[in-house]
Amino acid sequence: MKTKQNFKIVMTIIITAVITFSITMLWVYGGTGNIKSSSLLGDAFKSDKLSTKIELINQKISSEFIGEIDEDELVEWAVKGYVAGLEDKYSEYFTKEEMEEYYSDTIGEYVGIGVYITLDSENNEIVIYDTIENSPAKEAGLKAGDILKEVDGVKCNGDDYDTITSKIKGKIGTKVKIKVLRKDENNNEQTLEFEIERRNVEIIRTSSKMLDGNIGYINISSFDGVKVSDQFEAEYDKLVEQGAKSLIVDIRSNGGGIVDEAVEIADLFTDKDQVLLIETDKEGNELQTKSKRDKKITMNCALLVNQFSASASEILAGIVKDLASNVKIIGETTYGKGVIQGLYQLPDGSGLKLTIEKYFTPNHNEINGKGIEPDIVVDDYEYAGTLDLENDTQLKKAIEILQ
Repeated sequence: MKTKQNFKIVMTIIITAVITFSITMLWVYGGTGNIKSSSLLGDAFKSDKLSTKIELINQKISSEFIGEIDEDELVEWAVKGYVAGLEDKYSEYFTKEEMEEYYSDTIGEYVGIGVYITLDSENNEIVIYDTIENSPAKEAGLKAGDILKEVDGVKCNGDDYDTITSKIKGKIGTKVKIKVLRKDENNNEQTLEFEIERRNVEIIRTSSKMLDGNIGYINISSFDGVKVSDQFEAEYDKLVEQGAKSLIVDIRSNGGGIVDEAVEIADLFTDKDQVLLIETDKEGNELQTKSKRDKKITMNCALLVNQFSASASEILAGIVKDLASNVKIIGETTYGKGVIQGLYQLPDGSGLKLTIEKYFTPNHNEINGKGIEPDIVVDDYEYAGTLDLENDTQLKKAIEILQ
């Protein structure tokens, strides 16, 4: 029998790094109890038509293929292809290893050292482009721009990009030796070595800043992680202590994350016992999520969005647009992803992510394929992920209306 936990997740592909993220989904975690592993491809499916065709192909491969045959690998690719046949970009099959990676990334914590890496294809190098706050990597002194040269004494370059993540990650309490090449502003090179202990790393998704005019600014880079709403509220409280009289919340290019985290942040902007989110399943059954707290954020606010604000970001935008009269949405129409996926863990540790629900704003407005339209359209600026006080016309408009 399937078991469920109320752990709802909405996410999108953000980066390829030591931490990777995935697409919008509703997490329904538990064994299905009715799918068996087998060395025969046909046993992977219940459909007689499919199993017959797969068995015929399997027989042909077994009798005539001249290369080595890995039955487990064939099964994995057969299932991946079967799910891909739905032609739904949000449904996907995960191998056991992919499921483990997916889960650790999703909850916003993982065991490692806390670095983001990127591939410099021109120089065929792996470059650290950021470190996580309070992580072992940051504490040890690794910096953005460091070029990865060795991991545990083994040399590496851009050819190792797809495998380097697993070499850096490991069991909690173990250590990894990292050698990097660092260049200063004069392009002088220095080789540095670090021995860093792996531990649980919490990924920080929020950051804040006080702007002129007692305007507080909070950026939410992603809703991945089970503590994003706590991080947001802590940043808000800090800004209030610093004298903030109004607030800008920036969710531009935020591809989503955990549904509950977005809803809990929206709860701060709304009155108690209001319908915040509506979900409908295949049979048309409707589930409503209501606010649990009294309204906390009563100051005038601006919410910045763009065409890459998706999923959980659109849930937050839709809620404040319908229910928070003190919030103006500024920017561009959001991405338009209003469907939810269920992720089911199979007995062998693999998983199936499947589109199972649609969600709507409190006023029952559809998001899927439409997005959230801003109250004030400003579409002449391309957000690059950093705060640009001089050129960011969307930010300037927010400051203007709050002043």
